[in-house]
Amino acid sequence: MIEKHSFNHYYNFKNYSPGFMKIKSAFFSAHLFCFSVVVLLAGEVASQPIPQFKMYLSDKTIFSAAELPKGKPVILIYFDPDCDHCQILMKEVFKKINQFKIAEIVMVTFKSIIELTAFERKYNTHSYTNIIAGTEGSLFYLRNYYQLVKMPFIALYDKNKNLSYSYRQETPVDDLIKRLKNLR
Repeated sequence: MIEKHSFNHYYNFKNYSPGFMKIKSAFFSAHLFCFSVVVLLAGEVASQPIPQFKMYLSDKTIFSAAELPKGKPVILIYFDPDCDHCQILMKEVFKKINQFKIAEIVMVTFKSIIELTAFERKYNTHSYTNIIAGTEGSLFYLRNYYQLVKMPFIALYDKNKNLSYSYRQETPVDDLIKRLKNLR
């Protein structure tokens, strides 16, 4: 015959010595503290620095992340000039381009220099001192770094070049502007 015992039978703390209860209480408190620290740390996102990329500009020179101006936020846009979503994004960005003057905008594609040059002409990117456009070609360094499947992709970095936010879906340009203005 199987005996049924109540919860209190197994966890009847009255039968334990006061010394055991102090040890048990200390053990429980230590575990609770460790759990709290883990939960707190999980909420913090370690700052992720901008990747050390290189890209070819339309004049066939190489531009690297090390050349980005110091003390200025960076908006990195990975795009395909033929992508419909990318074209919609570019139209929205260029409509509000004056709101992006406080940031360096880096536009990176994987397409050929010929296609990059056509993109630059279409959006007149050379007339903006804070925009640099280039191609990483078939190296796919940034594409692999960010594990990109869809485009456009936008990464917003603060003035210390640490990742603040990224957009992997449709990018609401007004939200990007708001986040840019809220950077410290």
